[in-house]
Amino acid sequence: MPYAPSNVSDVMTGTVVAVSRTAVYKEIVRTLAEWKVSAVPVLEGEDRVIGVVSEADLLSKEEHKEDHEEEHKGHEPSGVDGLHPLSDLAKAGARTAEELMSTPALTVQGSATVAEAARVMARGGVKLLPVVDAEGRLTGVVSRSDLLKVYLRGDDDIAAEIRDDVIAPLFPHRRPTVEVRVEEGVVALSGHMTDTALIPLVTRRVRAVEGVVSADVRLDAPVA
Repeated sequence: MPYAPSNVSDVMTGTVVAVSRTAVYKEIVRTLAEWKVSAVPVLEGEDRVIGVVSEADLLSKEEHKEDHEEEHKGHEPSGVDGLHPLSDLAKAGARTAEELMSTPALTVQGSATVAEAARVMARGGVKLLPVVDAEGRLTGVVSRSDLLKVYLRGDDDIAAEIRDDVIAPLFPHRRPTVEVRVEEGVVALSGHMTDTALIPLVTRRVRAVEGVVSADVRLDAPVA
């Protein structure tokens, strides 16, 4: 059976652009533009991720520029210790990655599943996650488009996994009485199962197969 990506390490981008905590505003803007990315990790020490600067962080300068100038007229913008995020208004006066970054950074390890990474990304409302090792060192990044790669998996590959890993174990001593069809990632199961109590379990397992968009399960008990 062809290989199907399952972990973050299988779909992440290994060539990563990052900035130091002292990187200045325009340097960060140029970096995003040159690499065509929406965010960059902020590193210190041995490539340890301490935060992330996104386009949203950078746009706070324009969005709140007039408010900031009015509130802090005649005052220099204050720095931060890198451990706590600044408010949007404070970011309007920020000059470096340390002052702009969102911290602590949402990260994920390469061993995490694609589904786990998708949940972290959705809950955090971010488009990109730094991928780190057990020591917090940067090893890559994963984006929304990377996570969608699992849906490039072919229908025949998906159907073969469902037949071999989901259906076949339910019929250890005889030919399965369940038909599996997949079209554009949509799975259709039809046929009969002696133990109909297992149908919800089969449905969950089918929907968990990578590349499955949805499942239409129409199984019932054998006709007496």
